[in-house]
Amino acid sequence: MRLLIATTNRDKLREIHTVLSGTSVELLTLADLPPVDEPDETGATFADNARLKALHYAAAATRSIHDPSLLTVAEDSGLVVDALDGEPGVRSARFLRPDASYAERFDAIYTRLATHPDRPRTARFVCALTAARGTDLLFETTGTVEGEISPEPRGTHGFGYDPIFFYPPYGRTLAEVDDEEKLRVAHRGHAFRNLANWLKGI
Repeated sequence: MRLLIATTNRDKLREIHTVLSGTSVELLTLADLPPVDEPDETGATFADNARLKALHYAAAATRSIHDPSLLTVAEDSGLVVDALDGEPGVRSARFLRPDASYAERFDAIYTRLATHPDRPRTARFVCALTAARGTDLLFETTGTVEGEISPEPRGTHGFGYDPIFFYPPYGRTLAEVDDEEKLRVAHRGHAFRNLANWLKGI
């Protein structure tokens, strides 16, 4: 079976390849398709966006790869900060503006948190995942990891919001741990391990 991972994010692909390395599927990426326009991520939830991306790229794969068994997997993930009423949430990758640096996004989050000093700094990473074949949605799952916003960015590993996400059991941010430690507890690791278990049963 071949599995199309519908993302161009190299950091995410590295994590996904690691988690799925124990399965027998052949992994494809969007680089194996002719250029495809990105869909508008108009969903109100991570799951909504994962579904629309999975169906969008499954349709593109059907047009260019004539393999009726091909599965397309898409995920939508981001950071949810309780004190900010769930922001940046589904707009995590576009928070402030699509081309904003993560340093700018961190500054904005700390600035907004400073206006709510009495609110808890609890937060979570969420990853919603959908597997589709053609127009059929075959599998959905969600992975989460609970933590809090660190007092300041720390660490040089990881990517995205990892430097400001403090994971209490480790006593470190997810940017201060190695890839293996991160994937053991992180949202994307949970979601793709669920996918791997499902793949082994079909």
